[in-house]
Amino acid sequence: MRRLPEALAAAGLPSRLAARWGGRVAAPAYRAEVDPKTGIRNASAIARYAFDLAGAIDPAIERGDFPLVLGGDCSILLGSLLALRRRGRHGLFFLDGHADFATPATSPSHGAAGMDLALATGRGPAELSDLGGVGPLVRDEDVVAMGFRDEDALPPAMGLWGIDRLREVGMSQSVRDEVARLRGGGVRGFWIHVDADVLDPSMMPAVDTPEPGGLTLSELEMLLRELVSSDLAVGMQFCIFDPDLDPAGEHARALVDLLAGALSPS
Repeated sequence: MRRLPEALAAAGLPSRLAARWGGRVAAPAYRAEVDPKTGIRNASAIARYAFDLAGAIDPAIERGDFPLVLGGDCSILLGSLLALRRRGRHGLFFLDGHADFATPATSPSHGAAGMDLALATGRGPAELSDLGGVGPLVRDEDVVAMGFRDEDALPPAMGLWGIDRLREVGMSQSVRDEVARLRGGGVRGFWIHVDADVLDPSMMPAVDTPEPGGLTLSELEMLLRELVSSDLAVGMQFCIFDPDLDPAGEHARALVDLLAGALSPS
């Protein structure tokens, strides 16, 4: 998944968005062993990476740009939110096929990519849940989780939108309702997290843990278009797409069409 940025660039994403390349934050070498102190693989390296990524995002936010961060896996959420946490209270729209709310005790993989939402809300080992001593990167009540299909219990204080509820209320209306709620709660803005596995595997099979029953490409584009049209939207990250599972590049092109449709001005 570290090749995700190059795959989307080769499929034409920068030119489709008229985007300026902001650079790459190189990931450290992967180490398979579980850290005995935290129970999480690569915990120290992920913490360092979070600070590096936050530093790379800072200039874009200061310029008033809308950064689009391309993963990698979902653990990049920590660096993205750290950049915002330094600037005050922000919300999070979490569009993911999984709740990512595991702990070192419950995770079979011990990977931070399955714990990122739990860590971002201050749960788990302090090395990753209290980066820089700032406490939770986002409050429970400032999180909106959309599109998850697994069984991880998420706190009721969050805005929780499974697939059925999204379709019942409508993609656009669900976003408008939650943006209004976050605005009323006093956030300065919100970040958008997108895991490619929020899509149904019939449309996006090139992910590491596909879950049936996901969004269609048009549904996700509608959600994102509504989100980025808000004046509270600060930036977005896109994760988990695996180019090695897309040798012909057809799924990369589909994602570029989706992101261009969602992010390009009307």
